[in-house]
Amino acid sequence: MTKPHYRVLIVDDHPLARKAVQSMLAVDSAFYVIGEAYDGSEAVLLSGELQPDLILMDIHMSPVDGLEATRQIKSLHPHIRIVMLTVSDDVADLFTAIQFGAQGYLLKNMDPDEWLSYLHALLDDNSEVARQMADSMFRRFRSVSGAGGNQKLKSTTDPLTNREKEIVRRVATGDNNRIIAEKLQISENTVKNHMKNILDKLGLDNRVQLTAYAISHGLSQNEHTS
Repeated sequence: MTKPHYRVLIVDDHPLARKAVQSMLAVDSAFYVIGEAYDGSEAVLLSGELQPDLILMDIHMSPVDGLEATRQIKSLHPHIRIVMLTVSDDVADLFTAIQFGAQGYLLKNMDPDEWLSYLHALLDDNSEVARQMADSMFRRFRSVSGAGGNQKLKSTTDPLTNREKEIVRRVATGDNNRIIAEKLQISENTVKNHMKNILDKLGLDNRVQLTAYAISHGLSQNEHTS
């Protein structure tokens, strides 16, 4: 059985960086580079023309950066997956990117083998990798903003039930499905069903995005209301 092919658009304002990413992808037949863009505005244009399956998007570019490009592309082409590329795990930028719909992020200084494995896990919806990323993002965000630093957005239109909110809180603290099931005294299959319903309701793809939702909607505190 042949591996799936992802048609990839690489976006970075440094030619050498684009070449390095292309070289890493070249060793894996799952990825096929269909184009390159030098900034966010060209990325928006080419995403419409080329319709890639995946965009590897640098965050810091000018005049249009990767965050704004991600926002525009996801609003126009929500089916396109976007993974952010960055040299540092700046929590504010990563949080914004995931709020805008990015599937996750990769650090440019990761080992190439680890880089490809991580990318596959993101695209194949590996829940363990998504959980690790969500946990990492949440911990960094809390360390920067403080325990009371969460912003609460659109809580009046929150579509989740109380049980679903409880599960979202657990996800945002880094708990996996098994631990959530044990803490809430329900089966792991029930947790999986709740997770599917939650992601469907919110139009999200994975735990990384769900953690961003939890932080922005005030559902990430350890305290639980009765």
